[in-house]
Amino acid sequence: MPRMSQPGAPGRVEPELVAAPGRDAAITAVVVALTACAFAAVGDHGTLAGIQRLDDAWLRLMISDRQLPLTTIAKGFNVLGLVYVTLPVRIAIAGLLALRRRWWHLGAFAAAIVVSEVLIGVLKGIYGRARPPGSLVATSGASFPSGHAVAASVTVVAAVIALVPAGRRRAWWGGAAVAFSILVGLSRAYLGAHWLSDAVAGILLGMSCALVTALLAGQIQRLRLGRSAAAMEQVPGVPVPDRQARRRRPV
Repeated sequence: MPRMSQPGAPGRVEPELVAAPGRDAAITAVVVALTACAFAAVGDHGTLAGIQRLDDAWLRLMISDRQLPLTTIAKGFNVLGLVYVTLPVRIAIAGLLALRRRWWHLGAFAAAIVVSEVLIGVLKGIYGRARPPGSLVATSGASFPSGHAVAASVTVVAAVIALVPAGRRRAWWGGAAVAFSILVGLSRAYLGAHWLSDAVAGILLGMSCALVTALLAGQIQRLRLGRSAAAMEQVPGVPVPDRQARRRRPV
């Protein structure tokens, strides 16, 4: 487990959710742009024909190369994306953040989950794409985007942002979260529960929800901190917290 922030103590300022707004905004913009391109491509009948050929080829490859060990592993990742797993994990993370009094981090995490869940239902209804034939696991509803991929991606990426202090360690854990999301998405395509493009779009959508909500919450937090510091400057004898010192404080 990554080293996390210490529980909030009375009077202690919550660490900043976003330490490098410019860099994080650029990363978020790239991911959101890729997400928009994926959904636009599937929504366009011309490009969808080419995507469907790739999806068909991928499904044929998966069917021809299915082996018991790989199928067992894929079904294991499939279970990790079920609501019976993701819901307790989400509740545990939210409870931990509340105990540590990381309210901005909790808000960003909760917002990412809520937004993603709303978008899954709305987008499945809009696209109404049929699922591949011959799934090895039970499925329901439309195929695009992959709800499993969205749920796994938004949960692990938002959890890393909320639990791991900003810096190099967050980047490493973020990379691991993305890798896990890809494995969940590929497992669904391998099992025939989704087309490959469903999984790719789901992974990108989950990441976008986590990044956008964290960036917005971080910006609001910075504004509130700035206003609080300005107000404290007007009170004689009250020390103003130093933002850089807060960043350097061990957590």
